[in-house]
Amino acid sequence: MEAFVNGLNGILWSDTVIYILLGVGLLFSLLTRFLQVRHFKEMMKLMFQGKGSDAGVSSFQALSMALSVRVGTGNIAGVATAIFYGGPGAVFWMWLIAFIGASNAFIESTLAQIYKVKQGGEYRGGPAFYIEKGLGWKWFAVLFAFAAILAMAILQPGVQANAIAEGLDNAFGVNRYLTGAFIISLFAFIVFGGTKRIATAATVIVPFMALGYILLSLVIIAVHITELPAVISLIFRSAFALDSAFGGIIGMAISWGVKRGIYSNEAGQGTGAHPAAAAEVTHPAKQGFVQAFSVYIDTLLVCSATAFMILFTGMYNTQAKDGSFIVNRISGVEAGPGYTQAAIDSIIPGFGAGFVAVALFFFAFTTIMALYYIAETNVEYLRRGKNSRWAKLILKFVMIAAVFYGSTNESTLAWALGDVGLGLMVWVNIIAILFLAKPALLALKDYERQQKLGLDPTFDPKALGIKNADYWERESSEQNEQEQVS
Repeated sequence: MEAFVNGLNGILWSDTVIYILLGVGLLFSLLTRFLQVRHFKEMMKLMFQGKGSDAGVSSFQALSMALSVRVGTGNIAGVATAIFYGGPGAVFWMWLIAFIGASNAFIESTLAQIYKVKQGGEYRGGPAFYIEKGLGWKWFAVLFAFAAILAMAILQPGVQANAIAEGLDNAFGVNRYLTGAFIISLFAFIVFGGTKRIATAATVIVPFMALGYILLSLVIIAVHITELPAVISLIFRSAFALDSAFGGIIGMAISWGVKRGIYSNEAGQGTGAHPAAAAEVTHPAKQGFVQAFSVYIDTLLVCSATAFMILFTGMYNTQAKDGSFIVNRISGVEAGPGYTQAAIDSIIPGFGAGFVAVALFFFAFTTIMALYYIAETNVEYLRRGKNSRWAKLILKFVMIAAVFYGSTNESTLAWALGDVGLGLMVWVNIIAILFLAKPALLALKDYERQQKLGLDPTFDPKALGIKNADYWERESSEQNEQEQVS
């Protein structure tokens, strides 16, 4: 089984695919004239604007839901794994994929808003919806929906649950079966409460957990502040094979930095597009900007916090291609949360294991919640026009089983399966947004035009020549009727 999974990952995550992903991000950055830089202030402003409704959530709630899936085990275990296989240079490539990936996040999230639907009294949208409505490729949309359900409901939850169980076991000796039972009980309580309960939980937990984690990293950086120039230099020299120790693994640095960066920030995977569609906004580009900023929060802040804690304290190992060690400073510690635990313990003895276990719990549990929402959205897509009650009930129990299984089994296979799920979604979604970028680019230009006129931008798809944006066509028509009456 493990050999088959690793072979599949070799195809899904070949060097060619890695460079394609970098190329697509760069292409969208150029086409949007690097909106991730030009509209940075706008991203910050829009995060806290807008209010939820009976059908949708606020921009901040949608951001929190997107961060729930983005900020997970990849921010702790994934960063450590990238450093183990790719050395410190992998951190640079994580930063780069976050920077250019922000444009991917804008495109896919704006598309999700343009082609969203109101179904069952709630806004729903995402790649499956915009592939069918924007491209007319229903078979490809169905393919994505099945890939998303497979990845989100079966393959990915095990990674998150495994990290929680492993962290609690290492820190407090908690039995994995007890951890699994607790996780699925809390998970069931939240997801049986519907989208609003998921959004509310994410809004409360995500900002708290991310801020606390970043603050601790700042304490560690402050203690080792004299090491700052050396660490930054090491990252850049290793990233470009200018360091004699790490020069031989530059390919691994790029590969693992990009792969773990995408695993963490998920720009281009299509996951962030699902909660983006649920937001109540007056123009699709607004939520595109907000979701682009979520990539920065995930990688440039949270992932960097982990990387700096590990590198500043020197608590890491890096493996050479032949299996020997280039760096071997913490023998016997598996690449993952143990690196971060060791880093914190070096500053605050006895605190690291417990803190990382708690951080992993919050990071990973909110991700599991978001995975369910994404899987449910794709079930809703497949069951449009039909009663989806039983399908969603089955989905809940499938995820409960996947979470419990992940809690009680080894992490190696869980991570490999998670990579398969990620790869499947990335392949389908990247192809789709390459063919469907034009409506998102038109929406960006329309937003900028109205912004220059001093208006609060609104959206009329017909005026832009965008077809099948049914929700926005109705909204624009109703708004015009109200203006004529007044």
